[in-house]
Amino acid sequence: MYYQSCLLGWIKPMPLESVALSFVPQLGVRGAAHLVDCFGSARGVYAASEDELIQRAELRADIARSITLKRGFIEAERELAYCKTHGVAVVGCDQVNYPALLREIDDFPMALYVRGNVEALRRPAVSFVGTRKISSYGQRMCDQLVSQMHEVAPDAVIVSGLAYGVDGACHRAALACGAVTVGVVANALPSVTPAVHERLAADMISQGGAIVSELHSQTKQNGRFFIPRNRIIAALSAGVVVVESAESGGSLSTAAFADGYNRSVMAVPGRAVDANSMGCNMLIRNSKAQMVLTGRDIVEELHWEMGLEQVPTLQREVQPLTDDEAQFMLYFGSDPVALDVLQVRSGLSSGELSLMLMNLELSGVVRQLPGKMYEKLI
Repeated sequence: MYYQSCLLGWIKPMPLESVALSFVPQLGVRGAAHLVDCFGSARGVYAASEDELIQRAELRADIARSITLKRGFIEAERELAYCKTHGVAVVGCDQVNYPALLREIDDFPMALYVRGNVEALRRPAVSFVGTRKISSYGQRMCDQLVSQMHEVAPDAVIVSGLAYGVDGACHRAALACGAVTVGVVANALPSVTPAVHERLAADMISQGGAIVSELHSQTKQNGRFFIPRNRIIAALSAGVVVVESAESGGSLSTAAFADGYNRSVMAVPGRAVDANSMGCNMLIRNSKAQMVLTGRDIVEELHWEMGLEQVPTLQREVQPLTDDEAQFMLYFGSDPVALDVLQVRSGLSSGELSLMLMNLELSGVVRQLPGKMYEKLI
């Protein structure tokens, strides 16, 4: 076959079947992932009989017939040749270097197309997302969170979407502090979108990072790939940090994906009157995200231990408490306290309680734990 004659020995042998499944008409990403789960691998899917595909995977007869006729192979061979020509690595879902976290979701891509260091996709990672209309506050928080996190977790990779605003700011912050960073784009490689970030992408690759896409070169762009791209940003990482977000936007879809994939969702609080912080404040208020103020908060939320013993604790300034806040602190003991217990003890309404806890977290005297638990820090 063309694939065997031209591509053996290039980068790493790649299963043709993983790429081919993405070209099967009417199958779709979720359908292809379901088949791989049913038969153990993309190769196993193509080895199955038509009856097995219909009965075991409950596949439609016409799609099962397409697979047994090896539909998608010609397109896959063409794609692999294109990638070789343009210096794009292809990682099939059957390969050992396919990201393990990404493989856990029920709509994982059949193949990833990568410029740069493929192994960066398998390292511990945190995704940073947010508005494209970044403020000076958002820029400052991107710089601080990324650099502080790199200080306590130097092996962690910074993942984002290479877009304007928060995405670009976090990639640049990673480059500035020496962290590896990965950009997930919604277009076929080797080009990147927006095109003005081509230099940024090159710098990311030169520092050991990568640019990744699930879209092959034969994809017809229709502007609908940004939300599906966001699921990959969420799935590649142990957690997602929303730095700045309006009340609606793509970054909140990434947070929703992360929540659905059982990833940690974190958010940076902002002023109640700032439109760019509405989404973040809403996530925190509704207990959909853990509030983070420093890079160390992120590492602790993820229960990572990389370098924590060797790095001094990032000091957080403790603000003076009001009389009401000091009284509220009496409701804490030495052990973490559940949110509903605090409401019973304090007699506050849900809104008053959320505001009180947010102010105390901002003051550095209380922090939220998983499971809607809170603990006193001083």
